[in-house]
Order: sequence, then C-alpha cells, then structure tokens
Amino acid sequence: MRSPAEPAATEPELVVAQGFPALVWRFAEPVRLISSGPYGGGLGERAWVLNASVRAYYDGDPVGYLRTLAGELGCAGHGTALMTAVDVTGAVTVTDGPVRVTVTTGVGQPTYAAEFGGTAVTGERVGTINILGSLGVRVSDAGMINAVATATEAKTQALADAGVPGTGTCTDAVALWCGREGPEQVYGGPRSAIGAPLARAVYRAIRAGLETT
Repeated sequence: MRSPAEPAATEPELVVAQGFPALVWRFAEPVRLISSGPYGGGLGERAWVLNASVRAYYDGDPVGYLRTLAGELGCAGHGTALMTAVDVTGAVTVTDGPVRVTVTTGVGQPTYAAEFGGTAVTGERVGTINILGSLGVRVSDAGMINAVATATEAKTQALADAGVPGTGTCTDAVALWCGREGPEQVYGGPRSAIGAPLARAVYRAIRAGLETT
C-alpha cells in the first residue's frame, strides 16, 4: 500500500504518439517537481510528466511539439515534458530506498561540460540522457535543487566508470518529484538521506542503460 508521503504515481504509462513511444506519469494530485525539460520546466506543482522519443537529429520546435504531444495524450493541467532520440521502451528503472528513478540513456554524441578549443560534436548516433523519478518523501526547494546536482554527479560518475568520453550530452535533462507529507528533507546532496539513494539509483540505471544502448 502506498505511503501517504509518496507521490500519487511512480510508474509510467507506455504510449505511442506521432508514431513514437513515450512514457507518461499521471498524478491523481499535482506533485512538487523540479524539471529542466524544455516544456513546463522549473520548480513548482505539476500534474503529469512526459518523456517522449522523437526522430533522430530532431531540429524542430521542442516546446511546440511537446505541447501538441501532451494535448494528444490527454495530459490535462500543468505538466513537464522531456524528449530524446533514444527509444524510451529501453528505459531502465531502479529503486533504492524511497527513491525510484527511470532513465533513458543515449550517448551517441557525448561531450564534456567544459570544452576548450572548439571541439566539434561528432558521431553517427544521437542521444540524450533523461533522468526522471520520485524522491518518495517531502523535500524542500533547496533540497530539490541539490538533488538535481546529485543526480548529475552520479550520471557523470557512471559515464566515467564506463569509459564514455564525456560528462553527458548537450541535451540531457532531469525531472524529479517529491511527496507532500512527513518530515521535510532539507538536503539533497550525495551523503544526505535522500541524495545517497538517488545517486546510487541513477548510477545503476545509467550503467545498465549503457549496456543495452
């Protein structure tokens, strides 16, 4: 039985829209969420989350496309949407304590965050690493921001350990949501009560995703 401290949904629904698969989380009640997604990003309440596959080398209007896609899928209210050229049916989900994350891992064009010398982006495949998931407990705004940093650090650690030449891709995104009740967690760093399981879950999901990408 779901704890009252948990968000209303932690499992996504797999759907097909515009000929591509997508993962949709729909919440019975809006959840507090932080997202860097191109549509509905920011920090606040959201009623749904969408992670959509798009064609390789997508060069259209992400905001307009995701808005249309959400409407076609019946996503009502304010939500957030992410996109990736990776097939989201290959998403990896990992649970660690109260945290449950789903990650789509694409590293066809890895890059380092700080690049010097005008290194060109090359590669025959495209990809994006999208990290989405429930923190499972109530978290402060600062803790949510801290959690995004922790998830990103764990992503970079996983890529480094796998020998990927980069800290990610230039289009990686994160969407994390939390519960409404119970004691508020004010820290989300890698050694905090919520950050530690988040880091482990993200690391394991990305390592597993790299094995099948």
